[in-house]
Formats: sequence, C-alpha cells, structure tokens
Amino acid sequence: MSQATLPPDVVIAEPEARTTQLARLLILDDEDAIRLALERFFRNRGFEVETAATGPAALTALAQRPFTLMLCDVRLPGMTGVDVLCRAMQVDPDLAVVMLTAVNDAPTATEAITRGAADYLVKPIELDNLLRAVERAIHRRELAVERRRVEQLVRDEVAARTAELEREKQTLRSLTVNIAETLINAMEAKDLYLRGHSQRVAELGASIATTLGLDEDMVEMVRLAGRLHDVGKIGIREEVLNKPGRLTPEEFEHVKDHVRIGMEILAPLKHLGPILDFVHDHHEHYDGKGYPRGLAGEAISLGGRILLAADAYDALTSQRAYRKPMTQTETMAYLESETGQLTDPAVVIALRTVVVRRKSLTFIE
Repeated sequence: MSQATLPPDVVIAEPEARTTQLARLLILDDEDAIRLALERFFRNRGFEVETAATGPAALTALAQRPFTLMLCDVRLPGMTGVDVLCRAMQVDPDLAVVMLTAVNDAPTATEAITRGAADYLVKPIELDNLLRAVERAIHRRELAVERRRVEQLVRDEVAARTAELEREKQTLRSLTVNIAETLINAMEAKDLYLRGHSQRVAELGASIATTLGLDEDMVEMVRLAGRLHDVGKIGIREEVLNKPGRLTPEEFEHVKDHVRIGMEILAPLKHLGPILDFVHDHHEHYDGKGYPRGLAGEAISLGGRILLAADAYDALTSQRAYRKPMTQTETMAYLESETGQLTDPAVVIALRTVVVRRKSLTFIE
C-alpha cells in the first residue's frame, strides 16, 4: 500500500517482514481510513485484529474476549481515550495500551501513562516505529504477567510450606503434651487427692479464657498450659506430696521448687511459645508476693493469672489429705476476698461467671 492512498496523518515506511508472536490487537479510532489502514498493516504482520470506532464499542469487545493490546486514539466522540483507558484497565488489568493522538498534549500524555498506558505516540508516525512500540508494550506486558505468575507461585509455595510447618509444629506439640501428660499421670497416680487435678485446671482455665473473650488460639494455649502446669511435681518428694498435715517452711520451699523443675523439663520445648510463660507464672500473685519471680499485676502473663485462679479454685474445692474440700460458695467468697492480692479482679469475675453457669468440668469426687 502506498503512502498516497492513506490519510495524511499516517506515514507509511514499509518495515521489513518480521515474525511476531500471535497477539490479539484491538484498534480504537473514530476515523475509518486510519482504522482500516492500521488493521491491514497489523494483520499483514501476524496479528489477530479487531476494530472499534467508539469507546463503548471497544469496552464491549474487551468485556467479551481477551486482547493482548489496544491501540487507542485519544480524541474520540462521547468519551475520551483516557476515559476508555481507565475503564479498559478495570476490565483487564493485563491489557497493554498504546495511545495515539494528533495533538502533542503533555498533561494528557502524563495522565495516560499514570493511568496505565504503556506508550503515548503522536501522529503522524511511521508504521515501523508504531510496530516497534506495540512489540515493546506487548513484551512489557508479558514480563509483568510472568512476574505476577512467578510471584503467585512463590506465595503458593510459601503458604504450602507454612501450612506444612504448622502441621509439623502441631504434631510436635501434641507429642510433647502427650509425653508431659504421661509424666503428670504418673505423678498424680501417686496421690489420690491430685488425680485429675491438671485436667480440671486445664478445662476450667479454658472456660475462664473463653468468658474473657480471648481468641481460640489463646484458649487452647491456656488449656495446654493447664495440663502441663504441675509437671514439675514429678520432682517433689512423695512423702511431702502425701503429707497429711501442714508443711514445714522447708517442705513448702521444696514444693515451691516444682515450678523451677517444671520449667527445666519444658524449657527445651521452645515451640510451646507463650505456654511456657503461663506455666512459669501460675503461682505469681497479683500483688507481687507469689513465686518464683515475684511478678505483679499485668507483668504476670494473662495465661498465668488465669491458671492461678483455676488452680486455686480446684485445689480449694478438692479433698486433700490435711483438710476437707470447701464448697463452691466458700471458695468463691475466699477468692473474691483476695482480689487484687492473690487474684486478678477481671479473672475472678470471669471465674464466677463460669462457676455460676456450670461451664467447668464436673469435678471428680
């Protein structure tokens, strides 16, 4: 086709033949002659081409089938090329768009590039240069699509590996808890009055945590810490654990050592995370007079504060060798009298709610 047969703003300089990967091209121009000339040119170079004379027609075509690139005139009747560009990018964010205009308008060019256009070309333009601009835009599009594909593959792989690690962590945690529970059961089997204590503290602590509105993960961590909180008693002398009378100061110090022993047993199990803190803190008093570290108030982990209340409640309502069990009413009155000293006020309120609603386990006689 000679230059004389084309509109004056399209300059033909026939490029040498080149192979172009098959791409679907949409040409949007309101001038029939330009639209038809561009369609013929790109079809001859291996493109699959469709044309549109208006913005709405182009957007309808984009909504019906995917295109690789759109050549878009800037000045169109009804809606501007930039308006079409914005709508087109919403329909297909992967679409490459090259803007064409007869007016070199810098603000419009800037807006078009900002809105997602790959290039902004001013007519008249040699078709060889237009072809290279289209190929560059398609190449950049392919790189962007491939980059997103790779990024998604990486995200999927990371998610899969994270899920696998979490499963391994849960398996390891379950194995750890099972081993610790074996130690606890062996220890509780030696003392009639301690049987089932850890399980009851675990369930009561979880009920308190739920009443406080804590999330499921936190509730489960409190439950596990309750099961493990007395594991250190495996290292306490049996005659002290089973003593029918009051303990001497020396014997009480020996019993207090169960927290240290428990932490030595559990400390290597770093994957237990906050559960270790809860176990460590379950004898810390709200006024700072507890043990082993003398922490006070909110310096004590919330799980530790919950376990202290659950542990105290179960101990007071259970039979011991040296005393009879207290009633639930007597126990709650005592713990409420110790609010702010032994116990966290908010935790005691939650404990009362649990007791009143009978959400805790039925205690083993």
